[in-house]
Amino acid sequence: MRIGNKTFDKGTHIMAIVNLTPDSFYENSRATADDALKRVEKAIQDGAEVIDIGGQSTRPSHVAVSAQEEWKRLERPIELIRRNFDIPLSVDTYYPYVAKNALEMGADLINDVWGLQYSGDGSMAEVIAKYGRGVCIMQNQNKISPDCDLWQDMFDFLDKSVELAINAGIDEDKILIDGGIGFGKSKEQNWEVLNGYERLDKYGYPLLLGTSRKSMFGGDVKDRLQPTLESTRLAVRKNVLFVRVHDVKENFQAIADELSRLGGL
Repeated sequence: MRIGNKTFDKGTHIMAIVNLTPDSFYENSRATADDALKRVEKAIQDGAEVIDIGGQSTRPSHVAVSAQEEWKRLERPIELIRRNFDIPLSVDTYYPYVAKNALEMGADLINDVWGLQYSGDGSMAEVIAKYGRGVCIMQNQNKISPDCDLWQDMFDFLDKSVELAINAGIDEDKILIDGGIGFGKSKEQNWEVLNGYERLDKYGYPLLLGTSRKSMFGGDVKDRLQPTLESTRLAVRKNVLFVRVHDVKENFQAIADELSRLGGL
């Protein structure tokens, strides 16, 4: 997969989370425009190969902000990151307006938690295709029934998202799939998706796993690092290309340790 000027074709790589929000579920991930550069610099030093910034929390029960407010939070940090760092930059948004502005300023990938379907008119896919950039398509819906066929519901959503991407003209080597752990699923369903993550290989696109400090691990968010690291090790074993995480240094070491262990088998 190509993101910006870098190609990722094997291994497991780190996408670092930088939240330009006052209400993201993990307080230590929150940054302001003034300290965003320091956060990015540290993430790079700790092993991040892609930076993912967002201007709106998507935690459960979040209160949505407008596209204009989201862009207000993102504009200056994007400018500063592009000016100071040569690293692939992902922007977490489901608004076509924000995506267009971010891509014009040099963002390399749009991380869309609604899989190109939020606007309902295909405009997000068209914006990304116009600028020739990449997309992370995440599976999502308001709620998956506990009595449903979980995987079939997920595949139905992703089938539509992938079709939107291809029909709009997004390059196939710039598409990434995320199973949407923590979005519209019960705790049991989240674990089922995690343990069967390789089923998403059916699409033929690289995968991203986002489990960092999520509620599926139980307890307080500050105590969820170790189970997050276990899920990162699982991602390595399942050949997942990216993990999107808060704790870059610890996850980088977990990847290295798991690769070493596998190499010793």
